[in-house]
Amino acid sequence: MDSAFLITSFVTLFVIIDPIGLMPIFIAFTPGMTPQQRRAIAFRSCIIAFFILALFAFFGEAVLGFVGISMAAFKIAGGVLLFLTALDMLFERRQERREGRVTELPDPSVFPLAIPMIAGPGSIATVILLSGQIEGIQGPILVLGVALCVMLVAVLLFLAGSMLERALGEIGINVVTRLLGMLLAALSIQFILDGLKDFGFV
Repeated sequence: MDSAFLITSFVTLFVIIDPIGLMPIFIAFTPGMTPQQRRAIAFRSCIIAFFILALFAFFGEAVLGFVGISMAAFKIAGGVLLFLTALDMLFERRQERREGRVTELPDPSVFPLAIPMIAGPGSIATVILLSGQIEGIQGPILVLGVALCVMLVAVLLFLAGSMLERALGEIGINVVTRLLGMLLAALSIQFILDGLKDFGFV
């Protein structure tokens, strides 16, 4: 088992899903709810998102092949998408869009928490890219194991959201978000370089 692959996968998925950035959004979607209600929404949204990511981890590459898209092309496209996400994180546009989506919903666990905030285009593209880096069924299984760890972290952050938000403060959350954005930018460039390498350009 390649520990470097597992670490890279965890960091990439964690940065893309961004549980820290989702934490205040989760709080905004669950105003006045009891701890039990918040716990149920946190678990339900992460479970739904995990199964969506699992679907694309196992069948995403087959879907790409069906529509005639090579894995190298998808690496480049995914890298560009992740780079745009990184720019949003660095310049706060991502958080502003998320906050703009906040509306009072009776149960936000499916939409918009599970889809598209946790299992969105970025995270779906990431699991397809990472799963394709290891041949056979081992790739999707390893990626889903990493995704499960990220989901567990997300649940813990959601449940401890109020306390962590007070501890970090707005400045602390902004600093963490920008650091993650820088890391994501570097990872996205690596995806693009890998795609160009597969095409024979690098």
